[in-house]
Amino acid sequence: MSLSIGIVGLPNVGKSTLFNALTKKGVPAENYPFCTIDPSVGIVAVPDPRLDRLAQMSVSEKTIPAVVEFVDIAGLVKGAAQGEGLGNQFLTHIRETDAIAQVVRLFDDEDVHHVAGEVDPARDIEVINLELTLADLESAKKRLDRVERDAKGGDKDLIAERDVLRKLVQALDQGKPARSVALDEYEQNIAKSFNLLTTKPMLFVLNRKSGAVNVDAENGDRWKALQSLLESLGAQWVFVDAGVENELNDVGDEERADFRRDLGVQGDGINDLIRAGYRLLNLISYFTTGEKETRAWTIVRGATAPEAAGVIHTDFQNKFIRAEVIQWDKLLEAGSWSAARDKGMIRTEGKEYVFQDGDVTEFRHS
Repeated sequence: MSLSIGIVGLPNVGKSTLFNALTKKGVPAENYPFCTIDPSVGIVAVPDPRLDRLAQMSVSEKTIPAVVEFVDIAGLVKGAAQGEGLGNQFLTHIRETDAIAQVVRLFDDEDVHHVAGEVDPARDIEVINLELTLADLESAKKRLDRVERDAKGGDKDLIAERDVLRKLVQALDQGKPARSVALDEYEQNIAKSFNLLTTKPMLFVLNRKSGAVNVDAENGDRWKALQSLLESLGAQWVFVDAGVENELNDVGDEERADFRRDLGVQGDGINDLIRAGYRLLNLISYFTTGEKETRAWTIVRGATAPEAAGVIHTDFQNKFIRAEVIQWDKLLEAGSWSAARDKGMIRTEGKEYVFQDGDVTEFRHS
């Protein structure tokens, strides 16, 4: 399962630095042949201590994490929807991703020019969101014009498509994102086919800079305006210091905590971002473990046992019989798969079972 998050933002907000920090946490491409190898694509491991502990228990030869693709998209500028700054090309790249991580600059630095002349995070978000909305409005209007004509023939599917497009165009014309439109499940499936930018889930990456004046630390009007905007959008966000994280990737694990403490950086912003991106895509992990390898497999939350099996191989899904399942912490408590089986801790689940985050499994198939 290859799922990608596009990194967007205005020029000089720290996107490239963030992407470099992410790609230094990349995984060997040979483990993921489904991924296109491209300089602007980073295949990034999802940090998961559960995986490491299971690998230790099984004394596995290999440990293979879940991954998320991050795509570095060149800076958008005001007017991108009308083609400013190669905007149409960049908007097309965003359209090909599954979610958006919008990098927002929080730091003042005279040596790093801001495209608008001054740092104002709330304004920056509104500029990017407006460009995405305008691009969607143009796309949706063109499609609606075509469908309006075709729907006159009375085709039920075209009429349903027309009605959804009317709702979306009305919202977009008011500057509202497509995701804000209330649609039932049937209408949502229709809307997905339009691949609009503002239907994609969005995460805001608030980029601080060590040693500079940061808007959140200043706690003035700019920070209050940003907080108000994020809350009004119902947004998810994480803090990072992309510059520090980029430098720390060259530092040994044991020394990183000391460096972060010296620089006044709390937590691992890159790991927080990767995990948040995984959640944003509504993904969870289940595990397989043994002497040869311990591996995290990615599934969409709500996947049934056969669907989870299909991530490993389509034959596992088509010929599914049952899944033997135990939660990761219970397996560690037992000490091994065989010990857990002897203690009656392993459950047998059928086709209706919905996999849970942290399940460890062995599939049985014909």
